[in-house]
Amino acid sequence: MKKILFLAFAMVTVMLVNAQPPDLPVTPGTVYGAKTSSDGAIAIATLPAELQKKTAVATKMKAKVLDVCPKKGCWMELQVNDSTTAFVKMKDYGFFVPTALIGKTVVIDGEATLKTTSVQELRHYAEDAKKSKEEINAITKPKTELRVMANGIVVVE
Repeated sequence: MKKILFLAFAMVTVMLVNAQPPDLPVTPGTVYGAKTSSDGAIAIATLPAELQKKTAVATKMKAKVLDVCPKKGCWMELQVNDSTTAFVKMKDYGFFVPTALIGKTVVIDGEATLKTTSVQELRHYAEDAKKSKEEINAITKPKTELRVMANGIVVVE
């Protein structure tokens, strides 16, 4: 009986630890996911115009992190310009990022697309971000946004 209780306790502990974003130092040069560098990075603000001509663009983009999923670090929101943001997911959920990235400038090696996100998915992300019920219920329309599938991320500032 003691072994079963110990095993159950160990499993719960492992699940709780894995449910949190990684708590790692965030310093310039720190890499998440596939190894990448800032060489050849473009400003993310140039991507919307590029995506008017193509459905997807594989590139390295430089941007400031506005938000990170507080549950697991499985998504980020980036500043594109004063009125636009981009939503980033990690390829195959192969890596996660710490919430300490908020406010940092990163270079993301990945693929950018324009995607229409459903109300249900937008509400899910709002729940992840611990928004209030009022804010979640206020989401009533799908949103077309810049989406990035990140292969690798490097902190630059």
